[in-house]
Amino acid sequence: MTDRIEEYLTSLFRQGECKTFSEEATILVSKKGSVMVKRRGVKKAAQALTGQTDGNDSRDLSHNRTKQYILPEGKPVDFLVGLGVQTPDGRIARNRYDKFRQINRYLEFIEDVLEELPGDRTIRIIDFGCGKSYLTFAMYYYLHELKHKDIRVTGLDLKAEVIDHCNQLAKRLGYDKLHFEKGDISTYEGENAVDMVVSLHACDTATDYALEKAVRWNAQVIMAVPCCQHELNRQIQCKELQPVLRYGLIKERIAALVTDALRANLLEQQGYDTQILEFIDMEHTPKNLLIRAVKRKGMQPARNRGDISEVTKMLQVAPTLEKLLQE
Repeated sequence: MTDRIEEYLTSLFRQGECKTFSEEATILVSKKGSVMVKRRGVKKAAQALTGQTDGNDSRDLSHNRTKQYILPEGKPVDFLVGLGVQTPDGRIARNRYDKFRQINRYLEFIEDVLEELPGDRTIRIIDFGCGKSYLTFAMYYYLHELKHKDIRVTGLDLKAEVIDHCNQLAKRLGYDKLHFEKGDISTYEGENAVDMVVSLHACDTATDYALEKAVRWNAQVIMAVPCCQHELNRQIQCKELQPVLRYGLIKERIAALVTDALRANLLEQQGYDTQILEFIDMEHTPKNLLIRAVKRKGMQPARNRGDISEVTKMLQVAPTLEKLLQE
């Protein structure tokens, strides 16, 4: 083995790294074949990896600072405690750290578009398919309690028991401008004008109905995390892509990505500056894409209808959002 390592270092490679329990060594081989070995103890090696020093190191380690969240760790927040994400003393509950990170990531997305929301009147917000409403409560707390915005928020969901629980928690916390209703996204007619529409994990075409209503209301901000994009998976057919689409998992993922890309294009046609962003790390959930659309002043509709037509024709698909916007 020693002979082979020596052969590799003199013929194929010019540098090698060796590690033992007590030290690490870097082996350097010059073009003329001379060998130089640099050794260091494991303590120094560990310091190099972690950024810790023995007090004599003057390097700038600012890049190793702890992540600064909008809702910091260790400081109890009433709704996080009420929803079981935090303990009363501010610690993150076991198995809830991913949810804590997701909530903070969501608030960062809202912070980016805060200036797009009205500043001279009540901001009207609807959360379609709010579910247990972790993010609905987070949005309310951030905008009302931290940013002192005049807001009125409605959460809509089909499950009566979830709605009752959320209304009780909002009342207990004193969130008097946060209300939850039982209802279906596709048939909701409770508003004539809304400033911000949120739809997080609304299943399949429920996301399309939420987006369509946001466009009809001329909402300034739209934030949607689509889920279960089954519609195009059932429709998609393409002779040229058949060798790829014959694998069920691949077809499912392609259909989901195409669905969201077409949604983004359709929103741009309606005059929205649209982005598709990574919501949270893929390792936590495959449903990690967020569509964020902002109606900026002077924004003109993107006239790219022909490009979408070519795609839908090639794949033989008819997205629900396109049909809804044409009606």
